Order: sequence, then structure tokens, then C-alpha cells
Amino acid sequence: MKRAFLLSVLPLLALTSTGMADTVNGPQRDKKFFESVEGDWVGPGEIVAGKYKGTKFNCTFTGATPSGKVGMTLDGGCRVGVFTQKMSATVTHNGSKGYRGTFLDGAAGKGLDIVSGNVVDGQKVVLSLNRKQLKGVMQARIPDANTMTVTVSVRVDKQMVPVIGMNLKRVDGGAVGTVARK
Repeated sequence: MKRAFLLSVLPLLALTSTGMADTVNGPQRDKKFFESVEGDWVGPGEIVAGKYKGTKFNCTFTGATPSGKVGMTLDGGCRVGVFTQKMSATVTHNGSKGYRGTFLDGAAGKGLDIVSGNVVDGQKVVLSLNRKQLKGVMQARIPDANTMTVTVSVRVDKQMVPVIGMNLKRVDGGAVGTVARK
């Protein structure tokens, strides 16, 4: 039962690959924000509410930005005990429709859809999530170039309740700004 719940919730974790930007305005700010997630991230997480409160897991992600687009792609997985759930996500800016994306195979399959999003400031992004009756929000914050904190909340009645928290560390040796692009 715990595994079934985790397999349905863990795709939310793929959202952790949104990152930091400097104080540049508009599309350039957003582009820098997503570029900052490029590289490798690892860290622990915990389910902080609900039936499986206290369940701990560890995740490993590799982030990249799509060529010619504002957004990111993410591949990796999260491990709970002996079980590992593969994660994949894509988030891109689609003109007037804003940010859109999918996790795993999207809400039409076993994953989630990103239905909107906003880079709030130089250190935070907020994305709206949707899967049938599940409505939620993911907030990722990067307080420095090597640390990312993520909170996933879901709507219960008329209130947003935090259900997942994660603390990721960069393990690829440095922020993207310190690595020469090819």
C-alpha cells in the first residue's frame, strides 16, 4: 500500500528540477533560472503529511535545458527502501499558454501535467499541477548555487496542505555559471 501511494506521488518530485536565476527581467530571467538547474542533484525527502507521513526517500536527478527553448528536462529517480521509481519531466514555455509540461507520461497516463507556472523571483519557481481530481502546487527555491529546497502541496477542501519536502545538493562540482558551455 505504501509503495502504491509513493508511486503515485513520487512523480511530483520530478518537479524539483527547477532552479535559480539572477535579477534579470522577463524571459531572460526565466531562461537563467532554468539553466541553473543543469547538472546533478541528490538528496533526501520526506512525506510530511497524510497517511504515509514520515516516509523518507532519496533522489538523484540530472537536469538539462532544451535547445532553443525556455524550460528544462529532468531524468533520474527516487528510492524508497529497495524500490526505485524512475522520474522524467519536461517543462517548457509555450508562448501565450505559459509553462506547460508533463511528468512521466502526463495525467493521461500515470503521471502529472504542469498546467501553469511562474518564475517568481531570482530564487523561486511555482508550478501548478493537475491529475484528474488532484490539484497541487510545487514550489522550488534555490537559496544558493548548490542547494535546492522543494515543497509539494495539494489542495484539500479549500486549503493547500504541504505533503512532500526535499533538500537537494548539487554534486556536479559547481553551478552552471561556472561551467563553460559547448
